[in-house]
Amino acid sequence: MSEIEQFVRRYIADVIHLSLATCVNNKPWVCELHYAYDDDLNFYFFSLPTTRHCQEIEQNASVSGTIVMSHELDDKPQGVYFEGRAEKLKDTHAVENALQIYGERFNDRAAFAKAELAKEDGWRFYKVTVSDFYVFDVRGELMPPGKHHLSRSAV
Repeated sequence: MSEIEQFVRRYIADVIHLSLATCVNNKPWVCELHYAYDDDLNFYFFSLPTTRHCQEIEQNASVSGTIVMSHELDDKPQGVYFEGRAEKLKDTHAVENALQIYGERFNDRAAFAKAELAKEDGWRFYKVTVSDFYVFDVRGELMPPGKHHLSRSAV
């Protein structure tokens, strides 16, 4: 496991939300989402298909995002950036897998998720398959200071 992948795994374990960027017709959009992740570093989120970000994913699956801990004005920042493709999960096995992963991270939301999945117009699970990670660590605590790239093929 590379140093960058180790950083990503340690860092995302402590942050429960990400910023997800979508784009349709050259008009970008970003939203905040609670997320879970699997051993392959795919991200899962739960959202209404009628939201702007979900509607845009249907038109353009290419996404990017950031996972950043809140910090004070004088703190040196760290963060994980990513690029990938997002999709609404439709296969029963994939949905059940996402529910398990999401439920392990957000145990208090598992019952809500099950109830929503039973509704025809309820919330749905989405998966982001990450193609590239970028780590930004000015602090140099976990990696040498600077920006580092990890292609998904190396994960």
